[in-house]
Amino acid sequence: MRAAVYRGVNDVRVETVPAPVDADGGIGAGELLVRIDTCGICGTDLKKIHSGSHTPPRIFGHEMAGTIAMVGAEVTGLAIGDRVMAYHHIPCGACYYCRKRTFAQCETYKKVGCTAGFAAAGGGFAEYIRVADWIVGREGKTAGLIKIPDDIPFEQASFIEPVNTCYKAVRLLGLQTDETVLVMGQGPIGILLAALARRTGATVLTSDLYAERHAIAAKFGLDRPLDARSDVVAAAKAATEGRGADVALVAVGADALIRTAMNAVRPGGRVMLFASTQHGETPFDPAAVCMDEKTLMGSYSSSVEINDEVARLVFEGHRDGSFDLTRLISHRFPLEDAVAAIDLASHPQAGSMKIVIKPQG
Repeated sequence: MRAAVYRGVNDVRVETVPAPVDADGGIGAGELLVRIDTCGICGTDLKKIHSGSHTPPRIFGHEMAGTIAMVGAEVTGLAIGDRVMAYHHIPCGACYYCRKRTFAQCETYKKVGCTAGFAAAGGGFAEYIRVADWIVGREGKTAGLIKIPDDIPFEQASFIEPVNTCYKAVRLLGLQTDETVLVMGQGPIGILLAALARRTGATVLTSDLYAERHAIAAKFGLDRPLDARSDVVAAAKAATEGRGADVALVAVGADALIRTAMNAVRPGGRVMLFASTQHGETPFDPAAVCMDEKTLMGSYSSSVEINDEVARLVFEGHRDGSFDLTRLISHRFPLEDAVAAIDLASHPQAGSMKIVIKPQG
């Protein structure tokens, strides 16, 4: 099969590689082989490619949807031809972190349960992925596999995993209808966060450098845009009778924005870091946390306990048009052009939003 293979820092090559099956052409008990239709490029994929945080070779990509091509023994409730999306992380459900509902810290969760070969890394940038038994689930109860109804496009379904991560963050904030949320960054993730925050009834302000992105955000009812080149702190205070926003959601991985976010929220407000996935150091005023009682918090990856709720949201949102996520897709690339797709995603333009790879052309 063909795949976009990570060979080293900033080095991805489209190659012919073995399909992710055993030597006899089969797969293990409880497993699935899925033919990928659509895989979105995530910012975490790009960070891995550009930072060298993961040893090569690997095949990345985890925002994926496709069709079951092979069913392993002991799998029930699923058949060849079923349309599915697969989460690449699923927790054990029994450890200390799972009991505390901090699923992303579970050691089983940190294992990757989908692969296109080499060290497991998602595999969506390939024609086929092999899905591990703990993702598929047992006795007809799926753990990390979602069936896609026939009326839902694969492209819409490929957003299920990123929507889960965003919905998890918004739920953690416990937003109230009289609160104001500032979402910093209006790329695809920033728009998802802002749109989900708006669904709680809160007032949502959005900031970005590009007017083109605000125009796309407006299609999701986000009508309070701020120019990120202006004084965003002053604008947030002006919109809240001088207090500052109740919440600032930082949807870009720029550490310099943490100080801005802390300044933009009111005393007692919350700052949520959503894209700070690289370890480092950044200065902030500790008295803002102590004396001003501001909370600095984070949210990372998905939550298994909202899988079904998120799937319903994505499916129904497409059916009634209220959450048609295909509108976030600006570019579609065949697998043979995956290197160009990754390059564009790595260098966002005013007119680029979600970039997806279509392994089947």
